[in-house]
Amino acid sequence: MRKIFLLVLLLGAALAVAACGGNAAPSGGQSGGQAAGPIVLNGAGATFPLPVYNEWIQMYKSVKPDVTINYQGIGSGGGQKAIMDGTVDFAGSDSLLSEAQYKKMPDLQMLPMVAGAVVPVYNLPNVKGLVLDGPAMVGIFMGKITKWNDPAITKLNPGVTLPDQTITVVHRSDGSGTTEIFTSYLAAVDPAWKTQVGVGKAVEWPADAAGHGVGGKGNPGVAQAVQSTPYSIGYVELAYAKSNAIPMAKLVNAAGNTVEASAETMQDAMAAFANAFDERLTAKIVNAPGKKSWPIMGYTYLIVHMKNYEDCAKAKALVDYIRWSLTDEAAARKAADLGYATLPPAVRDKVFAKLHQMECHGQKVWP
Repeated sequence: MRKIFLLVLLLGAALAVAACGGNAAPSGGQSGGQAAGPIVLNGAGATFPLPVYNEWIQMYKSVKPDVTINYQGIGSGGGQKAIMDGTVDFAGSDSLLSEAQYKKMPDLQMLPMVAGAVVPVYNLPNVKGLVLDGPAMVGIFMGKITKWNDPAITKLNPGVTLPDQTITVVHRSDGSGTTEIFTSYLAAVDPAWKTQVGVGKAVEWPADAAGHGVGGKGNPGVAQAVQSTPYSIGYVELAYAKSNAIPMAKLVNAAGNTVEASAETMQDAMAAFANAFDERLTAKIVNAPGKKSWPIMGYTYLIVHMKNYEDCAKAKALVDYIRWSLTDEAAARKAADLGYATLPPAVRDKVFAKLHQMECHGQKVWP
């Protein structure tokens, strides 16, 4: 009986030690362990990268079948709010976080994923190859140029018959990083825009006050509004213009050359701002000085937590997905096909350096 009693005590102690040992390291921590069963990552935010994110998420299902990624295009402002409210695992944003947001949640980190062009799209029957410059763009969106046959536009389009029709200005109705990129460009070519209208995710559009402005939710909403409204002009991400076959205006860039949005002109703009990243890994790339540079561009970012993930398996799955997105050749080809510019190696290395610093319960997620 004494031997049986001692044996029971020893077995109980062994079970207790095993239980404590099982909880010593969080799953997905430095040992690389991952919780059993499927993992769901929820994200929301910018519509600017929505076409490429949708494609990447579908492609990733064949890479990691046990990882489900959901992403809703609700605008950059909505994405920033969602990650700060804790309702998503990551956010998408073309708009930069404010100092107040960083102060409230210091562990937030923005990671550039791809760069994209914002393009003026228009609906002008029988007019192809429209050319605009900075002053004309400011005049139109400021509400000072109200007719398509205004001299500021006709001088840029010799030989083109432009109609005597009122210009309908289509803009985003939601908080948008695309709007921040676009208004940053308008302010760069004419400082009066910055003082009179402003730069940001949302502004008070002068065309609305004049009675010829129309709002659209998300890039899809603006694209649809332009397509359905004759004599209109708006701004969308290049992928939306391409996928919907909406005519895009060419622009006269800072070097004085007429350019169109393309992989070449986007890469030229990125190269002109290669050393522009700050310590938070953010940079603006509007009105680039390069000879071939497309002037309205921006990086689109994922916003992630650097320390606040409770589920280490989810944190590791998120890092794995980001790493795949930025290194997989098929993912890069898909991005290029949709009209996005992939990150140069030097920028991608900066992203990876940040990811190596991510922690979960005090352990490196990606040692």
